Amino acid sequence: MTDEEIDPLLEKLDAAQKVRLLTGASTWRTHAEPALGLRALTLSDGPAGVRGETWDERVTSLVLPSPTALAASWDERLLTDLGVLLAAEARRKGVDVLLAPTLNLHRSPLGGRHFECFSEDPFLTGRTGAALIKGIQSGGVAATAKHFVANDAETDRLNVDVRVDEQTLHEVYLAPFEAAVAAGVHAVMSAYNKVDGITMSASPLLDHPLKKGWGFEGPVISDWGGVRTLLDTARSAQDLAMPGPDGPWAAGLLTALEQGLVSPEAIDDKVRRLLRLAGQVGALGSSRPVWRPVIAPGTQRTLLRRAVAAGSVLLRNDGELLPLDPARLRSVAVIGPHATAVRIQGGGSAEVFPDAVVTPLAGIEAALEGSASVSYHRGLPPSARPVPLTREASRDPRTGEPGVLVRLLDVNGDELHTEHRLSGRIVEPSVVADGAATVEIRALVRPTVGGIWTWAVGGWGDLSLSVGGQEVLSGTFPVDSDDPTRVHVAPPLHPARTELVAGEEVEVVARRSLAPGSGVATVLAAAPPAGDAACALAEAVAAARAADVAVVVVGTTEQSESEGHDRSTLELPDGQDALVRAVARANPRTAVVVNSGGPVALPWHTRVPALLLAWFPGQEAGGGIADVLFGRSEPGGRLPTTWGTAQDDVPVLDTAPAADGQLRYAEGLHIGYAAWLRSGVVPAYWFGHGLGYTTWTYEEFAAPAEVRDGEPFDVRVRVRNSGRRRGREVVQVYLARSGTAVERPARRLIGYAAVEAEPGESVDAVVRVSGRALAHWSATRHGWETETGDFALLGGRSAGDLPLSTTLTAVAPRTPAGTDTAGDSDRPGERSPLVL
Repeated sequence: MTDEEIDPLLEKLDAAQKVRLLTGASTWRTHAEPALGLRALTLSDGPAGVRGETWDERVTSLVLPSPTALAASWDERLLTDLGVLLAAEARRKGVDVLLAPTLNLHRSPLGGRHFECFSEDPFLTGRTGAALIKGIQSGGVAATAKHFVANDAETDRLNVDVRVDEQTLHEVYLAPFEAAVAAGVHAVMSAYNKVDGITMSASPLLDHPLKKGWGFEGPVISDWGGVRTLLDTARSAQDLAMPGPDGPWAAGLLTALEQGLVSPEAIDDKVRRLLRLAGQVGALGSSRPVWRPVIAPGTQRTLLRRAVAAGSVLLRNDGELLPLDPARLRSVAVIGPHATAVRIQGGGSAEVFPDAVVTPLAGIEAALEGSASVSYHRGLPPSARPVPLTREASRDPRTGEPGVLVRLLDVNGDELHTEHRLSGRIVEPSVVADGAATVEIRALVRPTVGGIWTWAVGGWGDLSLSVGGQEVLSGTFPVDSDDPTRVHVAPPLHPARTELVAGEEVEVVARRSLAPGSGVATVLAAAPPAGDAACALAEAVAAARAADVAVVVVGTTEQSESEGHDRSTLELPDGQDALVRAVARANPRTAVVVNSGGPVALPWHTRVPALLLAWFPGQEAGGGIADVLFGRSEPGGRLPTTWGTAQDDVPVLDTAPAADGQLRYAEGLHIGYAAWLRSGVVPAYWFGHGLGYTTWTYEEFAAPAEVRDGEPFDVRVRVRNSGRRRGREVVQVYLARSGTAVERPARRLIGYAAVEAEPGESVDAVVRVSGRALAHWSATRHGWETETGDFALLGGRSAGDLPLSTTLTAVAPRTPAGTDTAGDSDRPGERSPLVL
């Protein structure tokens, strides 16, 4: 909608009505305004699926591969199709605004939310995000670029003060958001953190470059609870404070406006942007969005399965162990706890609930049905960490149905509400009744093994736990955090232990009190007695030795990779490294599948012939992984982030602020592969690396000899399929400059294109390069500038494997006499040239 259409609507509202619109009406909704024909907007997480307004495992969603896996596909058409799928899911759930994509960067592999971000590279992140935004918004749903900006770690994320120099801020951390704005993103979310001493919900960066520099016309939505003060945020370009109905704006913004502390023009601009968003999603008057057709239900899971293979990265394939030929196999040993308990997504606010999950074991069994036997062994004893009760492990004491009974009780212990749930993790009951003082979870549990069981109850306030009528835990646990995820989604677990007899059913009852500010999340979790680690390993090794092939599935846990905290180590937990080594020694035909959202240390990677990175692959995990293992699909992925062999090798690792609260991005422009190049340490696998099931020869490289500043150009790379089967190659082009007078990374990705070819066929990859690819940000002129002279263009298959090169000369642009355009590309009121 244009300002000419919106301004008459503004005139219908008084000051109180305007201010009311600027704070959420509830956790996930904005206010309606009947005077304008404005209905409430519904917002929802998440990047890997659409949860909707409720956190209820009975309300299921399609679960996509994690954003790292999506970026690993280097396939924008696929990303757009998946965006259309997300839009269809959003419309099915009545969601207008999807809080995705996350455009923060993989600055450190220890970042706890690594899985939710695309890449270490701003260019790849920008293109991937733009493709997903295009798909989401073509479906009549608003996408939200988040978290603006430099929100690249979880430690003290509400208060950390990121210190980053101006050039690095613009060239690295702002660049993906600029690409999102250029792609037409409808909303932007401001981050919790500070940048250079100012919290992002009050940051001048929201005004410039976001709105005035790039021309962003939508609203800036706060992260949930991100508006914590009044005047500085109200005077900034922050537009909508979420959630509601309470908050600093709800309490004081109208008074501040009436007292002249906030200008009427500022309020009008905020409301105007919110109304524009409402018009775009069909929530204002007779406005109706136009969307692409819904992806047919019968093809949704097919698309998700294809996405698993497209993002899977074959890191290593010595002796061409993969793909496996089912006709030549008699037996396969599948090993590792992640083969049956696969992590399909990361933990935290983005979590959604699938209706079904295909495990790697199930996928392999289906692929080999009728041709080979499949055995399964954990290789490790059950984890000692309690996990929420599942429907398979518990039953409702009233109905006998699989799952648990949830009750809300008043102060006298009388029942106000009851419901049957499928898990011992209750983030929120479906109803929070007036007068509720206690949440109770009851379950009948029949232990499969006897011994000392570990139980746990999660939540805040007064907690108690009884097992078989005996109280085993009682205490008061006050809220120790203001982080919304910790308070409302993942409260800490408090353990207790008791001895149980195998086969004897017991009733377990967990209770927690409710108090203002403590949320309602309650967890009832359990872990069986510790098993015999030596026996479990020996059984797995024996199975591997007897099989034609061993497939080991290893990965991270929710404790090691989740929103709300950063990782302390890159090592795989629970003895998985020892398991891989032992199986590989027992069977030289061992393929390892890594199930993680981000990099893990791979001390054994040269000892296994085949190494496949599956990321968090979404609900169709097993089918897609099996397609790759048995050659039905080529592994399409290329690394969006550099992987080291050991944590000590990683050049940029810090995620925690110093004692003064500052997290200094001292490495500047040199993150990801640029940091590795500067350090001189060779990683295990470079950014951009990934093998297919054929080989490629890079033959020719052609680019213009001369390019004027600001003019886009094409690079043509000829490659030949030198292998034995059809395949896909991602051709990458990097830029370097020696003798530069400004700070630059050793090389920088400036373009890529995917090609396919039959065996023996040559094909040209045409890589379109932006007119700003040669430019740098001048902290002196506060704008983009380009050094004239020679640049090196490098072509190849990864940041560390670039066999082709040529030289390109940058010359000054044609400028009419008497004009000076230096620094103008980011002047207030003008949009910069596309980052892409």
